[in-house]
Amino acid sequence: MRSGAVWLACAAPEEVEEFLAGLSEHALLALPWLFEFWAMPHQLAPDGDWKSWVVMGGRGAGKTRAGAEWVRAQVEGATPDAPGRCRRVALIGETFDQVREVMVMGDSGILACCPPDRRPVWEAGRRRLVWPNGAVATCYSGHEPEALRGPQFDAAWVDELAKWKRAEECWDMLQFALRLGAHPQQVITTTPRNVAVLKRIVRQASTVVTHAPTEANRAYLAESFLAEVQARYGGTRMGRQELEGVLLEDAEGALWTTAMLEACRVDAFGDLDRIVVAVDPAVTSGGDECGIVVAGVRAEGDPSGWRACVLEDATVRGSPLDWAKAAVAALRRHGAERLVAEVNQGGDLIENVVRQVDPLVPFRALRASRGKGMRAEPVAALYEQGRVKHLRGLGALEDQMCRMTLRGYDGQGSPDRVDALVWALHELMIGPAAQWRRPQMRVL
Repeated sequence: MRSGAVWLACAAPEEVEEFLAGLSEHALLALPWLFEFWAMPHQLAPDGDWKSWVVMGGRGAGKTRAGAEWVRAQVEGATPDAPGRCRRVALIGETFDQVREVMVMGDSGILACCPPDRRPVWEAGRRRLVWPNGAVATCYSGHEPEALRGPQFDAAWVDELAKWKRAEECWDMLQFALRLGAHPQQVITTTPRNVAVLKRIVRQASTVVTHAPTEANRAYLAESFLAEVQARYGGTRMGRQELEGVLLEDAEGALWTTAMLEACRVDAFGDLDRIVVAVDPAVTSGGDECGIVVAGVRAEGDPSGWRACVLEDATVRGSPLDWAKAAVAALRRHGAERLVAEVNQGGDLIENVVRQVDPLVPFRALRASRGKGMRAEPVAALYEQGRVKHLRGLGALEDQMCRMTLRGYDGQGSPDRVDALVWALHELMIGPAAQWRRPQMRVL
């Protein structure tokens, strides 16, 4: 679905003129204030009998405008003096100053969104907005949950909940206060973060969620801003959160954490002595992905001090021939010396498929004798020692890593990308270190 703004931007000049000429004088005056015409799909409230609407988006994705326009739609009636659906609204941000400067008076705040004849009056002393029809929106701070004891509301707009320090307490107090009207509702506009309260809200059956990346609102953002943040954070786990608006979770007891992975990211690694392509094959032509990860090592001295870098996640979905082509292409692209693959499920079929693409490709078959979690643990230890770095563009791989535990994978599907990563680093670092130690032990 395209918004009216997108249609106008794409339409030929004569189509725009014809459209505007067909509007009455009153319709022309009202057009700038018809948010349903200008809004992007993620900014419009979903249909259905929901209690909470979570607008989860990247920085600058238009979340604040969505929240302000939703409040306006709740309190406005057919005329400036007519009552709307709601009369008592709570506006809650991390601090009172942020509520005032962003939600009320900001460029996309409530005052900027309301047409002149329906614009509310700001009563600074009482920290509230009062509409011509008598509706009132009162401002609260997420630092003061006790302030929500006593008041009652039929609607609420909660902004940037994921960064509040007392989010759990404040959210619970709001739920007790949201008790007026036939069906009180609340909107949460936030950049996602891995916090318990947001995850709890999203999982409730009465919650609906809309997503939007920063890119969705590029018409209203500086090109230099977009270029800079994409260059710095594109393809990273932080970028998936802050730019794509994806809620990323670290599983309890995860072998890798978001903080660990953010700390190991580099823009370049320099010369590498060995590069391999590791494959966790999908042996059927179905929906499973085939994990393909390229990594290299700088082999200087004792293998216990070697440093590695993960260069690319080339994972694909498709037939065995599709992933074999992708793996061989990755080998050629990076000048890798070997392709390694787990053959527990496919046996000789794995090597046969690869050799259909390139009969001379250096290939090593690997067999797993331990579970995924146990196999991944020594690789995670390399990260804890600071011996593995990541180039940018590995966001999907890093998502899986943060859901891998000693018990196994705490996520949907199979951790194909992580399995390929583990095989690559076993080949480059753990295997050579084990071989180095054996002769030393015999001498002693």
